[in-house]
Amino acid sequence: MKKTTVLWVPTLLFMVLTTYAQDTNQDYKQRVLESSEIDFLSSYYSQEGDNAAVTGGRGTEELTDATATVIVSIPLNDDDILTVDAGISAYTSASSSNVNPFDSNTDGNPFIATTGASRSDTWVNFTGTYTHNSDDRNNIWSARLSVSNEYDYFSFGFGGSYAKLFNEKNTELNLNANVYLDKWKIIYPIELRPFTKNGNGEFRSSEITGNTAYAPNFTELDNSNRNSYSVGLGLSQILHKNLQGLISVDVIQQQGLLSTPFQRVYFQDISDAFVENFQLADDVERLPDSRFKIALGGRLNYFLSSTISVRSYYRYYVDDWGISSHTASVEIPIKLSDKFTLYPSYRYYRQTDSDYFAGHEQHFSSSIFYTSDYDLSRYKANQYGLGISYTDIFTKLRVSKIGLKSIDFKFYNYDRDTTFSSIIATGGLKFIVE
Repeated sequence: MKKTTVLWVPTLLFMVLTTYAQDTNQDYKQRVLESSEIDFLSSYYSQEGDNAAVTGGRGTEELTDATATVIVSIPLNDDDILTVDAGISAYTSASSSNVNPFDSNTDGNPFIATTGASRSDTWVNFTGTYTHNSDDRNNIWSARLSVSNEYDYFSFGFGGSYAKLFNEKNTELNLNANVYLDKWKIIYPIELRPFTKNGNGEFRSSEITGNTAYAPNFTELDNSNRNSYSVGLGLSQILHKNLQGLISVDVIQQQGLLSTPFQRVYFQDISDAFVENFQLADDVERLPDSRFKIALGGRLNYFLSSTISVRSYYRYYVDDWGISSHTASVEIPIKLSDKFTLYPSYRYYRQTDSDYFAGHEQHFSSSIFYTSDYDLSRYKANQYGLGISYTDIFTKLRVSKIGLKSIDFKFYNYDRDTTFSSIIATGGLKFIVE
């Protein structure tokens, strides 16, 4: 099952927003990164809901995912850093198990998971980033390569960024660009496979009830590639000793297979056909082969005192599929001591529905494009979070040349008004290697 994560705000800009400007009039050139750093990150994610796209907008959305990531940052010299990011994610999905709902001992049912091969998968990712800083530290270049793979999806990406600091490092202009060249391994719902040119599958056509003349006019997808191109521009400014701001714009163009091949659609003008308690697909999700997205964002960080600050963020998003959205969030770091900080947070999200979305049995077979994926529906969502971190810049806790710099833990609870909800717990350890 494809998972996608989009970072709208460049990391370098975020780092500038969370630090004060520093005097750079030095008689020597300080290393950008004094020692190698190792981050161990992990997360646990769980979701549930009743609108699975795999079963046409009606069915279980239960999913659990556990992820482990190692990030190693190595100073190559005074100016250059090599960062290697490797991660693995293992998930179990009740909804994707119903790509073939007839491969277990239970009766086919969109609200019951099966035990077949499509129930679980593993995602692996490797990313390498090279960063170069100019002698005066006012120009920063980076280049990145990434590869990720899971059972039905492969992704290769590359990109880079340039950051210019000026006005005594009170201002930063950042430009970034990325390209992802992805490829699907096309997997159709089990009942549609006999209608492909190869005509394979384990579908039990002799057990059909309801519309016993079930014979969908199914046309195979003719493209398995998905390419994404993005450009981002950001400007950050220290407005006052206690106030910092950022504005950003991101533009993304996608081309190729933008639908998910195993997500079903049911038409209201075609009679229903069943095997056991499972309704057979009328077609798979079909969406345009291009999508243009643009997002405008703004961030303000205000330092109320030495112990409390406020980080606020707003983003407006729009695309040519008819979706527009608003995101607003706030985080209030509270410094409990010189080493412990608490992070309560809240995020609100609202979007309109896509021109191509309709629920279970709401589409007509005469349409060209259609989906019952509730990620493309109209909805509102709230997310509440709480985190705590331990930081020791002097790394007093150490074993030989390895010192513990920080420990982080965060927990989030997310809820949509479409019956969908999720929780995620993340943790991280950062070590310094001298």
